Amino acid sequence: MREAVLGALRTVNDPELHRDLVSLGMIERIDVDGGSVTVKVNLTTPACPMKATIERDVREAVMTVPGAESVSVEFGAQVRVTGTPAMPGVKHVLLIGSGKGGVGKSSVAVNIACALANSGAAVGLLDADVYGPSVAHMLGQSEAKLVGNAERKMLPIQAHGVRFISMANLSPAGQALIWRGPMLHSAIKQFLSDAAWGELDYLIVDLPPGTGDVQLSITQSVQVTGAVIVTTPQDVALIDAARAIDMFRKANVPLLGVVENMSYFVAPDTGAVYDIFGRGGSRKLGSHQLLGEVPLDTEVRRDADAGTPAVIAHPDNPAARALIQIAENLAGRVSVQTLSELPMAQLA
Repeated sequence: MREAVLGALRTVNDPELHRDLVSLGMIERIDVDGGSVTVKVNLTTPACPMKATIERDVREAVMTVPGAESVSVEFGAQVRVTGTPAMPGVKHVLLIGSGKGGVGKSSVAVNIACALANSGAAVGLLDADVYGPSVAHMLGQSEAKLVGNAERKMLPIQAHGVRFISMANLSPAGQALIWRGPMLHSAIKQFLSDAAWGELDYLIVDLPPGTGDVQLSITQSVQVTGAVIVTTPQDVALIDAARAIDMFRKANVPLLGVVENMSYFVAPDTGAVYDIFGRGGSRKLGSHQLLGEVPLDTEVRRDADAGTPAVIAHPDNPAARALIQIAENLAGRVSVQTLSELPMAQLA
């Protein structure tokens, strides 16, 4: 029966990759015990947004096999990479940017990193917003200090399952950082290459606003898998978001999608919905995939100030659910981009 089950699974396509699970190498194991069949599917990311759909389709396909009476579906996950990893031990470097400040970029980056880590992925977070580092505060580690290991490499600080490095953990609180381009380039290079990141599926990089030296340093220093643009719906933010998108295009960095933050506000007392900054404005940026819309929510702000991101502290909050879905959609986009670059022969 095992061969018949394998044949049935060849008819099940990954909903995003549009290739069958067998040729994608996603079927790790098939066990048959009488009429009971157990299938283990190895997903392309622990944060797979289509897990429920894959499980349903696998069950339906296996139940068409003569003699199959019950189906159990188990899941594993392995984030894949084409060619040489972005950095030693790091499979994917993902940039979170914005055209302007004040759109909640860092909050989105922190919550995406925590959501991916909570799904089971190995995640690092580099706070590259050196002039306004806020990641350490949002992760509840403002007082922690970066130290080195025996190899004189910086040891990332750990919080909520995420390994992170921030300038806030190197310089005194409240002290202004006045650096020119060459110093910024040197610091970013050290954060990337002179840190003991270990084995990571994703290294999330929270960029400073705009299109300056830090963005150029990172795109010139490592192989970047792709970028995400965070914007609010109003035209003032969209104008600058378009400039950031153009910067990534000129740097040959694929745009994985757009996040519309502060998309709307739901009054907690009446349930009325207010489009404070407009809504749906991110669609004016063209055909770029919208990863999700995040409502303006005071609980997200409180959680950030308290040092436990919303996706961890209040995962059922509507804004937190939106951020978790965005993290899953991003992971899915990375998988699609990665596996679409591989010929079928390598996937078999």
